[in-house]
Parts: sequence; C-alpha cells; structure tokens
Amino acid sequence: MSALLVIATITLAIFTQSFSGFGFALVSMPVITPILGLKISAPLVALLGISAEVVLLVYFREALTFREMGHLIVASLFGTIVGVTALRLVPERILLPGLGIVIAGYVLYNWLRFPLPGMDSPWWAWLLGGLSGALGGAYNTSGPPVIMYGHARRWKPEQFKGNLQGFFFINNIFVITGHAVNGNFTPEVWHNYLLALPALAVGIWGGLSLGRKIDSNRFRQVVLGMLFVLGIRLIWSG
Repeated sequence: MSALLVIATITLAIFTQSFSGFGFALVSMPVITPILGLKISAPLVALLGISAEVVLLVYFREALTFREMGHLIVASLFGTIVGVTALRLVPERILLPGLGIVIAGYVLYNWLRFPLPGMDSPWWAWLLGGLSGALGGAYNTSGPPVIMYGHARRWKPEQFKGNLQGFFFINNIFVITGHAVNGNFTPEVWHNYLLALPALAVGIWGGLSLGRKIDSNRFRQVVLGMLFVLGIRLIWSG
C-alpha cells in the first residue's frame, strides 16, 4: 500500500510541475518522507527531479533567460553544500519539522499575498539563491525562494516556467553531487527510483498535454490546501 502511495504521489507531483513550472518536491517530499524516511526521500526526489527537468527544460527552452539566473545559480551552489551537510549531520526529528515550516510558510505566502519589494538589487539574488540551495540540499524544496524572486521581478508566465526549469536543473546537479559525495545513493534509493520512473513519465505527459484544459487556479488552490495540511503534519511530527 505504501509503494502505491509513493507512486501516486510522484505522478501528482510531476503533473503539478509540468503545467505550473514548479511543485514536484513541494508535493512529493511531505508525503513520501514519512514513508521512506528523509535520508532516502531526499536523494530519491533529487534523482527523479533532474530526470524530469531534462524533459521540461527542453520543452520550455525558448523561454529561458540565463541573464536573470546567474547570481541565483552561483549562490545556490554554496547553499547546497550547507543543506546536504545538514541532512547528514542533523537528526530527522529536527529536519522534518523544518521541512513542514518551509512548506506551510510557502502556502501562507501564496494565500495571504504578502507584498514583495522589487528586488532590483543583485543582493536579493545572492540571498534567495543561497537559501534556495540550502533548502534544496536538505529537503529538495529549492523552489519557494526562487518563486518569490520571480514574482517580485514580475517574470511573464512562460519566462517564469523556463527560468525555473533552468534553475532547478542546475541546482539539482549541485544537490546530486552533494548526495553522491556523502554516499546517500544507496541500493534502496536506486530501487525506488526505478519503480517511480513510469509514474514520472505519466505525470509529465499529463501535465504537458492535459494541463492546458484544467483550471490552473482551482487546481493550484487544491494543491496548496493539501500542502498546508501536510506541512502542519510534519511540524507536528517533531
């Protein structure tokens, strides 16, 4: 039963990312982490994420503008080192509530629509890129800081999706390198990766082909509601 839940979650998570540009780790991590444990879930989601992002980056390649991403990407490298090291050294009873706070806080940011500064200074890119890398290294949830940056910079929808895929792809290379150096790619991680690949393919196909026919705002609110409940659950688990 738990294996089916993991597969269903991966399908939903990559479906969400394929039509919205983000959401894979935010949807998958809070569900599969209590089942598999953080030390399996983190490298597993990193592997699945970069596999999907190869496809999505090709699909959104014309909308990608690297000049917007330079400082974010460099800063995320240093943040990733901190995050992956924390995954190895800090107990799960501390890291899991931290993941819950990140997820619940991101949902509240979306619901309450906090006004953001324009973030014209490059220091914002360094700050949020570093934070994104740290969250990616520890939880695979590098999205929230970069999403906030994109909203503040008022990226157009297609540019938003393209830039996010470019950032996630490069950041995931950093994350996977960190997991490899720390010996996190165990046989159990690879076993679950191979089991989840068909679900990944179905989710990508569904998100790219069917996503245009779905009310994205309504679907987004449903996903945000689920994320909030899961985030609170992870906080409570600590």
